[in-house]
This record gives sequence, C-alpha cells and structure tokens, in this order.
Amino acid sequence: MIDVSNFQEQVLDASHEKPVLVDFWAPWCGPCRQLGPILEKLDEESNDFTLAKLNTDEDQDTAMHYGIRSIPAVKLFVDGEVAGEFLGALPEPQVRSWLQAVMPSEAKDLLLEAHDLLRDGDKAAAQEKLERALELDPGNAEAMVGLSSIVVFKEPQRAVELANAAAKADPSKIINARGIDVLVTLLQKRESVDDLEDDAAKEPYVDALNKLGEGDLDGTLAALVQSVRLNRAYNSEAARLACLALFNVLGPRSSLTLKHQRALEMALF
Repeated sequence: MIDVSNFQEQVLDASHEKPVLVDFWAPWCGPCRQLGPILEKLDEESNDFTLAKLNTDEDQDTAMHYGIRSIPAVKLFVDGEVAGEFLGALPEPQVRSWLQAVMPSEAKDLLLEAHDLLRDGDKAAAQEKLERALELDPGNAEAMVGLSSIVVFKEPQRAVELANAAAKADPSKIINARGIDVLVTLLQKRESVDDLEDDAAKEPYVDALNKLGEGDLDGTLAALVQSVRLNRAYNSEAARLACLALFNVLGPRSSLTLKHQRALEMALF
C-alpha cells in the first residue's frame, strides 16, 4: 500500500506495469474508515494490484479532476485509464466480486479473442482460446458457455456438463444451459424421426434435425422456421422451441439470430 504524493508517477505511470486500486478517502470520513481495512486486506492477499490511498483533503485538484464528489470512492486504473469504480463502503463480499469482475487477466483477454474468432466463423481457433481460458480460470462461466456452444455437436455430453457448470457458477447462464439441453435432445431425436406424426411440418422439421447434426445452423434455423410456418403446434411446438434454444446458444447479436429471429416472428403471426 502506498500513500499517493505523485498521482502521475505512482498511479497513472505505475498502472502500465500493474493495476493500481485508488482509495479516495479523508480522515474525517466514517465510511472511509470502514472500507479502508477491507481494501488493505485484499491488498495483502493479492499481488495482482497495488493499493494506493489518496487523501482528498490534501489533493483536491486530483479529486476534482476525477469527479470525486462523495467519499469513499474507489477507482481501478489500468494502463493509465479508469477500468472500474464504485462509491461507498461496500461490504467485503461485494468488493471482492467487483474486483474480480474488473481486474484484467489473461483468461479475460482470451475470452475477447475467442469472441472475435467466433464472430469471424473460426470455431477451431476460438475453441483453443476458450480451452486455455478454462485452464487459467476453471470457474469462468463465460468460457464454459462459449465452449459448450462449440462442442455441442461433437461432444454433446461435455457440452451439457459445461453449460450446467456455468449455470451453477453464474445463475444468469441458466438460459444457456437450457438451450444446450434442448439442442442435445434434438440431436438425439434424429434416431427416432420415423416415430413422428405425419404432417406438412414434418419434412422441414426432420430436415432441420439432419442439418443440425451436420452443424449447419443456418440451414437448421431456416428449416425450423419453415416447419413453424406450416404448423406451429406440430410435435408440441418443437420447432419453435428449438429456434429459441438456438438463439440462446448463438446469442442475441449473432448474425444468424438476427437473420432468423425476424423470420420466426413472421411465421408465428
């Protein structure tokens, strides 16, 4: 821990080497005295950042420059820029969660690279990045969800395990887990298409299952939408539910989601 006397050198310049967590405080501030020991404890536990304390009474110019109107205020500086911040004396669990979310890491960098590769259609390279991210951070829910959506066609059981583990680590990922479960169920149903009821919607639905097995998601969604168009209720609305599952796995910004979501809406009305 350091007491800031030269903000440029001790914070901005130093943050290019290691993240600097700045505690803007003052001796008269009661909440500051509550938060300070928490930050110092985290600083002692980790060598991933430097804790710097800035007395706002002694350096009002810097406090004003960074918009400090209430204290305690905490800002994380990375490469000379504010990477995250919060106000007030948060309890220790919340400070830990916040710090984990905003701290840079190799795993987070790999995730960003994987997302770019997926956007460009390079699943093999994206999988390598995600596998490495999980090695570095085994509990990373984002990495588990991304990897599950890639391996679902070749390793369906692993995909289910990854998606369920992601949902356990981060409850917001439960929708992704459900989507993977639906996809795996659909893949399994390819073996029993002869048992399906005859209907105009059957042929495009079966075609969708076959394309899904081939990993042709564009063709799968097109065929599912056609099945919905012919008979929305067919097979307990399986085609509609399969579309929604795929949209969840692909994500709302996927070009395939954007392309076929509108088509599904038109087929439903």
